[in-house]
Amino acid sequence: MSQSAVRVHEELRGDILGGRCEPGSRLREEELADRFGLSRTPVREALRRLEADGLVTVTPRRGAEVVRWRDDDLAELVELRALLEGHAARRAAVSGGVDLVALTELCERMEAEALPGTEPGDGADEITRLNMELHRAVHRAGGKLLPDLLARLIDVPVVRRTFHTYSEAELRRSSAQHRELVDALAAGDGDWAAAVMQAHIRAAGATLRARRAPDPDPGSRGGTGQADDGGR
Repeated sequence: MSQSAVRVHEELRGDILGGRCEPGSRLREEELADRFGLSRTPVREALRRLEADGLVTVTPRRGAEVVRWRDDDLAELVELRALLEGHAARRAAVSGGVDLVALTELCERMEAEALPGTEPGDGADEITRLNMELHRAVHRAGGKLLPDLLARLIDVPVVRRTFHTYSEAELRRSSAQHRELVDALAAGDGDWAAAVMQAHIRAAGATLRARRAPDPDPGSRGGTGQADDGGR
């Protein structure tokens, strides 16, 4: 991919993951070419890369559209994450290759961002970043293949925006599960670590489903069908 296409890809990817490009919105080549001061060739290249990332769908004669998650897509995503991240946690516990000090520090920093009395959504971006770091550390300790397999399930807006909707009680639950996961990893108990991770992912999925608006009419499904808020 050319350097110009890389720049367009990275900026658009940030816009999609950050919620600045809403699900279902059109990404028009000519408008993007004007925005970036480029020809349409690197823009088209960037859009194809975003399609490979699972963030847009490209349809002949219609162009690119930011993906929209539907309920059945979300259910599949949550279950795949639970299975794969549970597997990663089990392997990480048995291998002993995870940095427990670093994970504990991440837990503490997330808890500091979610102190009682703060407004829902305050610190959500930083909690999201720290949460991603914790999960990815477990993925890396779980094996060579897992980080790449899980990246596409995590780097989507529906996951990235979860903490923006969490209540204080839900943040406390998430923090407690992170702490228990670290305890299980420290004990080297693979079954315990897998069970905690799976419960953590499924609880986040339940919260997300409770916050979502109803799916639109089936006939309006576009591409892979994605919605907007996040899940973790």
